[in-house]
Amino acid sequence: MTIRDLQKAARQNVRDYGMYIALVVIMAIFTFTTNGVFISSRNIANLLNQTGYIAVLAVGMTFVIVIRHIDLSVGFLAGFLGAIAAIAMASWHLPVYLVLPLVLVLGIIAGLITAYPVARLGIPSFVASLAGWLIYRGALILVTSKTGTIIISDKLFNDIGNGNIPDLLASEVFLPGLHKLTLLLGAIAIVLFVFGQIRGRKSKQAYNFEVLPADMFVLKLVLLSIVMGLITWVLAGYNGLSWTVVIVLVIVGAYDYIAGQTVLGRHIYAVGGNPEAAELSGISVKKITYIVFGSMGFLTALSGVLFTSRLQSATPTAGTLFELDAIAAAYIGGVSAAGGVGKITGSLLGAIVYMSLMNGMNLLGTDISLQYVIRGLVLVGAVVFDVTTRRTKR
Repeated sequence: MTIRDLQKAARQNVRDYGMYIALVVIMAIFTFTTNGVFISSRNIANLLNQTGYIAVLAVGMTFVIVIRHIDLSVGFLAGFLGAIAAIAMASWHLPVYLVLPLVLVLGIIAGLITAYPVARLGIPSFVASLAGWLIYRGALILVTSKTGTIIISDKLFNDIGNGNIPDLLASEVFLPGLHKLTLLLGAIAIVLFVFGQIRGRKSKQAYNFEVLPADMFVLKLVLLSIVMGLITWVLAGYNGLSWTVVIVLVIVGAYDYIAGQTVLGRHIYAVGGNPEAAELSGISVKKITYIVFGSMGFLTALSGVLFTSRLQSATPTAGTLFELDAIAAAYIGGVSAAGGVGKITGSLLGAIVYMSLMNGMNLLGTDISLQYVIRGLVLVGAVVFDVTTRRTKR
């Protein structure tokens, strides 16, 4: 491997790996400036739990942006559905196993309602979802007007956002003080990641797609495996994996599979690349729009559950700016503003980068006004990076 090979690989893959570099730099800076507090087991676990509800929204927003739309309603819809869950348990005395599917179904219905004027009437998604933003904002205030903050006492529900997976391999003889099941799951994840990457590389080679040189590919696998191993070790040192992280990983895995391995995923990206050509080739753009917005509604409901569970209460201001955080995370993760380009794993990484900035600035006591300025600059930088890399490839 020569310096020229490294430079060529960097230029060709800057879009895919730019955010990995950014995350490493951000973590290094905050680790140094906070004297190691940022990288502590407690803070990393807290950071990942904070990222959960935004990461779930960013996954859904990825598909929405890929098909050249936007959904501004998701923030207050998440807050409203979280309040419905709280009311269902506190006032209607429904059990959690009925509340969760009820809220998720309501989320899907809300997503389909947003999709109707977009798919059927040709109304811009910005306008349709802005109307939803206003409606759900009013609905959230309405359902919480009499009680204000609604406290949730159901332990099972609260554990979704605050609990950790049990350590079925607990032992004080072997690796005392560490969560053994988390270490085992981390090892399994690394093995699956390596085999998945190798299989993906072979699949691309079978169709004569360009891939990384063998030595660069091995270096990539080694570095990312080390990072995954370090994160697993850190989490194992503080109660292990949380249920929030498990849910996020399941969602990311499922949607990444849909995006890369299914006909539906190919149709979504085809619509995003060129809606007119996709329609002419037999793909129903209206159907894809309904599916994507319905999926966004489902993930919005899940995000609302995660956030409400984490707070152990529903508040009249829940969901404020969630939609902008999700959109920012998606763009930072590599979703193209022009549509047709974006990875689910990239949006997860974007959410972690975005929330790492917020977490680090909070640890440093940065003024909230300056935090907003920095977050805005990061978003602008991500969009400029997207435009620049697309022009370079052309």
